[in-house]
Amino acid sequence: MKQLFLGIFVLSCTLLSTEFAAAHCDSMKGPVVAAARQALEKGDVTLVLRWVRPQDEREIREAFRKTLEVRRTGGVARELADRYFFETLVRIHRASEGAPYTGLRSADVPFEPGVEEADKALESGDLKALMKGLHGILESGLKTRFDRVVETKKEADASVNSGRAYVAAYVEFLHYAERLFQAAGAKGHKQAGGASGDRDHEQHVP
Repeated sequence: MKQLFLGIFVLSCTLLSTEFAAAHCDSMKGPVVAAARQALEKGDVTLVLRWVRPQDEREIREAFRKTLEVRRTGGVARELADRYFFETLVRIHRASEGAPYTGLRSADVPFEPGVEEADKALESGDLKALMKGLHGILESGLKTRFDRVVETKKEADASVNSGRAYVAAYVEFLHYAERLFQAAGAKGHKQAGGASGDRDHEQHVP
């Protein structure tokens, strides 16, 4: 059950926000830059290789070597060298995910909701706080949309506008639930002809 809810959280964030990964991996306080800082301080490039694909390892090693050389001069050159390595590592890591690189985000830019909580859960080895917060969000999101459908359905036959309000609430509720189930990896039933599920809910209002 814990794995299911965590999967819903992580993947639904991906579905609902295209900025999720960018807001984490390309942040100056994110795990990729943190690994880069540690690697530079220890002079050990292997500490960042986990963040890139094998085919990109050579480029990272070369960037690391150049950065260490420039860092020895100190001052502004050291800062610029570090920044160069951070950007190179993050850019290549993002490319491995098929995501664009738009620059490093400042450390004062907040993460998307749930990112820090997920990291804290991993650090502590305890899912309780994350699960509690996630459960509240899911319950609230579903209930709000469900209640709206129930209320608008009462007046759905009163006028065309009332009917449209009901349809809008119905479609929003179904699509919200659908995204959560898709994020959890649920398999839809197959209809005749091999089609999986009904993608045009708005055409099938009960």
